Amino acid sequence: MNINLKENQKIFFASDFHLGSPDHKTSRKREDKIIKWLKSIENEAAAIFLVGDLFDFWFEFDTVIPKGFIRFMGKIAQLRDRGIPIFFFTGNHDLWMKDYFTKELNIPVYHNPINLEINHKKFLIGHGDGLGPGDKKYKILKKFFTSKVCQFIFKWLHPDIGLAIAHKWSSQSRSSNMAKNEDKFLGNGEWLWEYCKNVEDKMHFDYYIFGHRHLPLELPVGKNSKYINLGEWLSQNTFAEFNGKELKLKKFEK
Repeated sequence: MNINLKENQKIFFASDFHLGSPDHKTSRKREDKIIKWLKSIENEAAAIFLVGDLFDFWFEFDTVIPKGFIRFMGKIAQLRDRGIPIFFFTGNHDLWMKDYFTKELNIPVYHNPINLEINHKKFLIGHGDGLGPGDKKYKILKKFFTSKVCQFIFKWLHPDIGLAIAHKWSSQSRSSNMAKNEDKFLGNGEWLWEYCKNVEDKMHFDYYIFGHRHLPLELPVGKNSKYINLGEWLSQNTFAEFNGKELKLKKFEK
């Protein structure tokens, strides 16, 4: 995929909205803030990449989607109607996203990292869960959750039962991650940073963009590359902006 920016156009990246968490009232306030951010960038956005965990849980039954988030979905529908490309990535909390957004809004959904070129700069973009060394327990769980057998069994649960179980699991998963110093920089223990270094040894990218870590980071990868972690919108409201020449990590303050 190649994107060439026109004058005054920019590419925007954000992740980890976790809409639905931890309760309806808090999530609605966050949803309003995300919509304000989308409004603030729409006139200069050449494309928007939403890089996983947009929802705290998401599952598409054959004819049912989770209740809520209607304002967010309405806003991205409006952006698509304006012709602004939007790209969704699944994260560990919404990995059961299928083709609803693709069919309804022509928004592609990616389950794995992708590489692309923007103004002759090479990008590797993904959510980041399950990449790099360590985290073996989650990698095993991810294989189970992404199996067709697991999805088939869950699909046949009544949505009220299935979603209640899923939200309970999602809440416990988030609490567990926070207890494991999720918000602290781990130096050489940053496994996504190590993953980027390993990739760079084999293939060059100018920018590595990931979410999942809930920690805004901008770190060197070799001599000519950067690893950017997008942070989250539970408290930080951070995003990345590429103007065709350089990429900056920013915070939405409005």
